[in-house]
Amino acid sequence: MEQGAAGLAGRISRALRGMDSAMATMLLVSLTVYTLFLVVPLAAVVFAPLASSDYTFFDLFRDPTMVRLENTVPRPFLVKEFHGVTIINIQGPRYGVVVNSLVIAASVTLLATLIGIAVAFVFARYDFPGKTILRVLAVVPLLYTPFINAFVVSKVFKFGGLMEYVLNHLLGPLGVQVRLNIGGMAGVILAQTMMFWPIAYLNVYASMMQIDPSLEEQAENLGARGFTLFRKVTLPLSLPGIAAGAAIIFIFSMEDLAAPLAFNFHDVMSYRIFDGIKSAPSGRILPSTSALALLLLLLALAAFIGIRRYVTLRQYAMLSRGGRWNPRVRRPEAWRLAVIYLVLIPWMLFSATPQIGTFIYALSESWNKPIPEGFPTLQHFREAVSDKVVVRAFLNSVTYATTAILVIVVVALASAYVVARLNVKGISALDALVTSPIAIPGLAIATGYLLFFTSGPFREGALARLLNPFVAGPAALFVIAYTVRRSPFTTRAVYAGLQQTHVALEEAAMNLGASRWTALRRIVMPLIGLNLLSGALVSFVYSIAEVSVSVSLGGLREGQEPLTYVMYDYLYSGVAAGPHLVAVMAVLIMAVQLTVITLTNIILRQRYAFIGV
Repeated sequence: MEQGAAGLAGRISRALRGMDSAMATMLLVSLTVYTLFLVVPLAAVVFAPLASSDYTFFDLFRDPTMVRLENTVPRPFLVKEFHGVTIINIQGPRYGVVVNSLVIAASVTLLATLIGIAVAFVFARYDFPGKTILRVLAVVPLLYTPFINAFVVSKVFKFGGLMEYVLNHLLGPLGVQVRLNIGGMAGVILAQTMMFWPIAYLNVYASMMQIDPSLEEQAENLGARGFTLFRKVTLPLSLPGIAAGAAIIFIFSMEDLAAPLAFNFHDVMSYRIFDGIKSAPSGRILPSTSALALLLLLLALAAFIGIRRYVTLRQYAMLSRGGRWNPRVRRPEAWRLAVIYLVLIPWMLFSATPQIGTFIYALSESWNKPIPEGFPTLQHFREAVSDKVVVRAFLNSVTYATTAILVIVVVALASAYVVARLNVKGISALDALVTSPIAIPGLAIATGYLLFFTSGPFREGALARLLNPFVAGPAALFVIAYTVRRSPFTTRAVYAGLQQTHVALEEAAMNLGASRWTALRRIVMPLIGLNLLSGALVSFVYSIAEVSVSVSLGGLREGQEPLTYVMYDYLYSGVAAGPHLVAVMAVLIMAVQLTVITLTNIILRQRYAFIGV
């Protein structure tokens, strides 16, 4: 082990000696930040359950509460008549914690991917009136509203909810009365599918738009038509995008907290880890919590590594006769257009229910009945503005996010520049490292921070007063977590700019006597400035809306709570106007998101994926 470490240190030392000071500094900055604040805390997650004698990682698979294949819900799908009323109670099955998480993630991934493929194909291959509006509606579910989105879904689909009210009004003239409830695992799957399907759509749409139309034309000349053409040509050529979207959805589903909380379905890995962190005294996390965090981390990394290898291996040849091709887009026949409208419009409106419901909650006096009352009103906006806890949390989040962005700009610029310009063996490992936080569950990072920054030199002394969340409070860890978790958005934007900036421009400047620092400052940065700004704006928005670390550590010190922790606390602590105030905070977050989308896509002309895929 020591010889291997010495060999690695020797290779790094030799590589550094062959670089100029600027390149070596940027490489060291990148490696130092990601090693100290990502690799080492995650290593603590790995070793804690493996070193435990009370409850090891392998005990998970022998624990009947974790891995139970027997369903404990007697009638997961109940439909029965009772005194002339049709009762529909869909709960779904309930297994062990690990099995539940895998079943939910697999179901959401499958459903969201199928929906995403269908929507992407329609938008990529047909041109019709209203297409632009529908494409805007398609990304509305990505306007992230922490906790309140899934809460709205549960409100709509529970007994006495809005969906039951609508069904009874539609079926009432036919003499049919319905009681409808969707909860448990089924509710979690429904809410997550509504939230995550646009991830699949955006990835698949990007793949389909890159397909050389001559490939489909040649298949048509050989007799392939309709579904055969789609199955044998279009779909295989879109597989990299399909696989990328599916992997991200799978990871997001496993670490999601909002839906399990909203539907009171706590037998999932994300909630058990969150509950274990929240109740850990002075950082002493139970071994079972560490073991679950390790399993969640391993599953996410397996999906991330698998998709990187898969997309690399599935390099489809795109034949082009020169220049950039025009995608195959055609006008649909009348019957196809009718199907598109009849299917897409209801689905877009349905999947935007969480965001629409958030605005309704924010603008209504109360929503205790199926239909909100006192709509519209600004009463809750005034309450939020005068609430000292809400205002303080908002200012805290802005401060944490702004501080993180200052660090992110430096780290992202250094990382992207080294990956783009340094041609040495193993640089792809750095690329994977700086991109991996997109796929690493925040709950695993929160667990690692609590294990690492409360042990060893962080127990007491100067380091404890700086980084131990039980001594100094979690503020510094929020900045660090936001930096690590949200830096890939800026890094990928900067890397895209560097790919479009020819290296000959820098070489010419250095041949004329400029140092690399000077060439970077006076040549490169002005050319990639818009990329850097757009990436930083996206990272800023996602930092403000960060959930996992913020909620897990947010309650450790009064006065340092970020906005998302207060949203969680107000929604589930029994505050009378809690949902309405949380909706106001969510509207504020959506307003910031829409502002950034406008700046990046319209003003800055940077077509940058808002979900980082």
